[in-house]
Amino acid sequence: MKSYLFFLDLNNCGRLIFYFTSRMETKPQKMPKVAKVKNKAPAEVQITAEQLLREAKERDLEILPPPPKQKISDPDELADYQHRKRKAFEDSLRKNRTVISNWIKYAQWEESQKEVQRARSIYERALDVDHRNIILWLRYAEMEMRNRQVNHARNLWDRAVTVLPRANQFWYKYTYMEEMLGNVAGARQVFDRWMEWEPDEQAWLTYIKFELRYKETDRARRIYEKFVSVHPDIRNWIKFARFEEQHGFISGARGVFERAVEFFGDELMDEKLFLAFAKFEEGQREHDRARVIYKYALQHIPKDRTQELYKAYTIHEKKYGDRTGIEDVIVSKRKLQYEEEVKANPNNYDAWFDYLRLVESEGDLEVIRETYERAIANVPPTKEKSFWRRYIYLWINYALFEELEAEDVERTRQVYKYCLELLPHKHFTFSKIWLLYAHFEIRNKNLTAARKSLGMALGMCPKDKLFRGYIELEIQLREFDRCRILYQKFLEFGPENCVTWMKFAELEMLLGDADRARAIYELAVNQPRLDMPELLWKAYIDFEVGLSETDKARALYERLLERTLHVKVWMSYAQFEMSAAEEGNVLARQVYERANQSLRGAGEKEERILLLEAWRDFETQNGDEESLENVMQKMPQRVKKRQSSGRWWD
Repeated sequence: MKSYLFFLDLNNCGRLIFYFTSRMETKPQKMPKVAKVKNKAPAEVQITAEQLLREAKERDLEILPPPPKQKISDPDELADYQHRKRKAFEDSLRKNRTVISNWIKYAQWEESQKEVQRARSIYERALDVDHRNIILWLRYAEMEMRNRQVNHARNLWDRAVTVLPRANQFWYKYTYMEEMLGNVAGARQVFDRWMEWEPDEQAWLTYIKFELRYKETDRARRIYEKFVSVHPDIRNWIKFARFEEQHGFISGARGVFERAVEFFGDELMDEKLFLAFAKFEEGQREHDRARVIYKYALQHIPKDRTQELYKAYTIHEKKYGDRTGIEDVIVSKRKLQYEEEVKANPNNYDAWFDYLRLVESEGDLEVIRETYERAIANVPPTKEKSFWRRYIYLWINYALFEELEAEDVERTRQVYKYCLELLPHKHFTFSKIWLLYAHFEIRNKNLTAARKSLGMALGMCPKDKLFRGYIELEIQLREFDRCRILYQKFLEFGPENCVTWMKFAELEMLLGDADRARAIYELAVNQPRLDMPELLWKAYIDFEVGLSETDKARALYERLLERTLHVKVWMSYAQFEMSAAEEGNVLARQVYERANQSLRGAGEKEERILLLEAWRDFETQNGDEESLENVMQKMPQRVKKRQSSGRWWD
């Protein structure tokens, strides 16, 4: 092949030297041979779409170039940039004021521009929109702290915990800020304010750890005292006791455990508390105390909840005790303990109850009677009923023991009589003891003595509970004439008691004497003073309705409306008319119209709204379009008031 060569001399423009091939010789091209495929099986490694995408990602084939950076070179450009950004933020807020994230972005941008005052103003506007948004308060306070505005932050935390005292984040942040500033007294004051709201357990533990960081053990102890009173959980009592033990106050830890056992009592006992108590005593090498604790827990906790307790007790006895004499040791120690308690305070009736239960478990009648006599000899020093409430149960338990365990009827009767002679009936009495004595006499087939005792009780100190108990007793005996006499005495004693009138009328209805019941209701509604007149009138009306006395029930409604124009009376009257007769819809509509006129004249707006709503429902179900439209015209119109938007700067 011959070729042309082109030379361009740039130094001498216009002068060209060409060299070109004179001719081109072509040769025929050879086609490659097609190889024969010997193995047509698929390849071992296949190329997948996932592989192609991964390779493209690794080679960064789809990365877009970053946008160009904007550089501000003079104050005018900065002012223009800030103006555009603020306008964009304000437009977004104007579209939807309730999106708090837009407010936060706006304020954070102002903060980035060193415009703290503007950011503060934005946060305040946002709080006007939603003052219960926790995130908004947190961002606001964090901005103040970042900019070292301590007083602003402190005032803001005060506002936050006042508005949302149950938001623990505010309290945590507030106390942490005060502690970081070295204001320990201020942090403690914030904690005290927080604890007045009785927060969750973690908040109390945080306060305790705060005091322990500054070696304030006494303050931490006082906090624990309040903690277990607010959150009286077993694990909190155990934490309190371990706190005392860790700081070397062994007697204090023991006292905490004892108080916990006393606090939960016999009904709420848990083996976790006794396990912790016993292990504490074992750690102090007080094996006798631990043994007493284990035994006491095993006797008072149900068997299905004492598996772990029994295991721990078995291990303890294998290490330190003799199981043969454990029962006598525990009983003797408990007796000694109770003897010391009642000797120190003879009027500690709870100690006497525990002591008597222990003595009764032994089954010695003479010892039990002697202990009861010693207990009831400690009469309360004052004639105030609150001091006698626990004492009277000593007599009740004594009488029940003599009747059920000792089976001595005469001695039981003497116990009841001595108790009734001891009570200062001119100041107060206990209906329970009178009724128990009467039931005891009835069980022994001495009905005359039972009635005599209850009659004496009503003559000396008449009480509602005594009257009701006596009447219930006579009803069970089917002495209805005596019941009528008792009801008459009861009403002479308390004529303002509506329940008594109603029960008296119910008794007459049960006996089938409707005229007597109606007369009783008439006497009741004519009383000058009643404690619950609405219940009495309702019962009277229901009584007449139950007898199908529609006219009398309607007359009762009219009489009741002469005394009160309450909306519920009108509504009940309308419902009665609707269900009373075939033309009930017309009568009910007339009642609604009268009620509307009455309430409109009285100026009762809220009650009138309730009436109109009930009237509307009535017309919807039972009326036509014209009557419903008439009611809807009387309904109040809702007026929407829009709050004017605030003024913002450009």
